[in-house]
This record gives sequence, C-alpha cells and structure tokens, in this order.
Amino acid sequence: MVFVDETRIFVKAGGGGKGCESFYRDKYMRYPVPDGGDGGDGGDVIFVADKRIHTLLDYRYKQHYEAERGGHASSKGKKGKTGQDCVLKVPLGTIIRDHENQLLIKDLVKDGQTVVVAKGGDGGKGNKRRKIVIPPNPGQEKVIHLELKIVADVGIVGFPNAGKSTLITKVSKVRSKIANYPFTTRQPILGVVQDGEEQDFVIADLPGLIEGAHKGRGLGDRFLKHAERTRVLLHMIDMSGSEGRDPLDDFEKIEIELESYSDNFLLKKKILVANKMDLEPAAENLKRFKKRFKQPILAISALAEEGLAPLLKKIRQSLK
Repeated sequence: MVFVDETRIFVKAGGGGKGCESFYRDKYMRYPVPDGGDGGDGGDVIFVADKRIHTLLDYRYKQHYEAERGGHASSKGKKGKTGQDCVLKVPLGTIIRDHENQLLIKDLVKDGQTVVVAKGGDGGKGNKRRKIVIPPNPGQEKVIHLELKIVADVGIVGFPNAGKSTLITKVSKVRSKIANYPFTTRQPILGVVQDGEEQDFVIADLPGLIEGAHKGRGLGDRFLKHAERTRVLLHMIDMSGSEGRDPLDDFEKIEIELESYSDNFLLKKKILVANKMDLEPAAENLKRFKKRFKQPILAISALAEEGLAPLLKKIRQSLK
C-alpha cells in the first residue's frame, strides 16, 4: 500500500433548489391563491474519521467532490427534496485546513468524529409563504488541505538501520520490509502489539532520521510530524555501531533533531533502547554510554528476540 500523508482537494456544497411561483384557482374563487413551495436545501460536504482507513491515497487521484443540489419546488406547496450530503472518509489523525488562509478547520483524531467543511445553500422560497419568490443560495466552495499525522501509542525513532523494522516485526503481526541499507522504511508502518491478558497498543515504525531532519533533510519533517502524535517515544540506538557510527553521537544527534523540531518532544515520555547487543562491540559501547549519560536504558537484540519482554513491560507501564 502506498502511504500518502498530504494532499489538497476542491469541495463544493450543493446549491439550494428553486422556489416555485404558482397560483391555485378554481371556479369558486375570485382571486388566485399563491401556492408555490420552497426549494430544497443543498447537501453539505462532510469529513468523517474512519479507523479502517490508513492513507489519503484516494484523494491524490480524485480531487474534486460535490454534494447534491437541492430539488426544485412545485405547486400545491410541495417542497423540493434536500440534496444528499457528500461524506468523505479520512484516517484518524487527519488535519483539515482551509488552503487559502491555512486556518485549521478540524483535527480528526477519534473514530466517527465529523466536521462540515462546506455548507449547502438554502433553498429558494416559493410564493406560498411570502407571495414573492426568493432565489436560492449557492453552496460553499473551498480548496481543502489534508494532512495526516498518524495516531499511535508508541513511535520508534532512531537512525537508519538501528533495527526499528526488525523490532516491530518481532512484537506485532506486521511484516515490514527489512534490508541492510538506509531508508528501507520510507513510510510509517503501524503494528498492533497484542497480549491476551494486557491491553493492546499501537506501535509505529517510523522512517529513519539523519542530521538536519528538522529542516527537511532526508525524510525530514515528514517523519517528525508523525512522531509528534505518539504518546511514548522509543529511542532506538544501534549500540554495536554496525554502520560505522558512534552510538553515543547517534543518541545526541537524534535528541537535537527532536528538540529542534518541537518543544513538545521535551515533555514526551521516552524509552531508551540499546539494540543489536548480540554484536561486537555493543557491550563495551553500552558501558561508555551509561558512564557518559547516566540515563536508564534497556539492552535488547531485536533480531535474536532477547530482552523484548522487559521492553514491552516498560512500554505498558509508560502508557498507563
């Protein structure tokens, strides 16, 4: 599945139906009586959050949406039918903005949450009510900017090839693409960690960071905006230095990128994880790390499935 996290579309609400100008007269009436009905209201354009949808891909290929126009009225006071709404389903975590002024319309984060972005026009008034016909109003038109920030309980951050994809495949049912080259993960991948006795939680395998990511380098801020939505950050470090980098420098650089992007990361719960402990010289590097930073860190090997139970326990404790 292709992951699309940003697009824009044109929406148009339905215009109101025309009011009717009509007069009723029978052989017993000296003067005719106005009996024209009112036109129907136009349909609205409505967005609804749906947990079964995970991407904005459909809106990349179809970018024009229109609600139904209200029905025209007729004689004998018959009102035109109300136009059908145009209901657009989007993933949880979709931010809806007015593209013209970038004002926030709604941030849809709960399943079933809705927002009307374009209001249908009022139907015209027939002459039965006012004795004169009032024309209908057009529906609203807008260009809407859609931006998706995934909603997950836990987001895994770290340099490329730190072992994030391996971890998520071991603790959830997701089978992420894994290979020994940078940026294997080019889009966020969600997995559900299930335990019969414990509450399930959603974990996000997010694209790897590089220096300058907060300025847009590499996958840049497209990655960081997803990390901002998670409740807990799992900072994974390749403690073996298998890519030729110093694990201690990796830790500092990622922390700088997070803090430079948003102050929200300063307050977010974080869990430090030393991965690839089955490789040399991970043990020696871990000693250096603990001596320098004095921060709690969990040692694991995602590939060998070592230390995963204590890690999941720590995650559940942080979520509570």
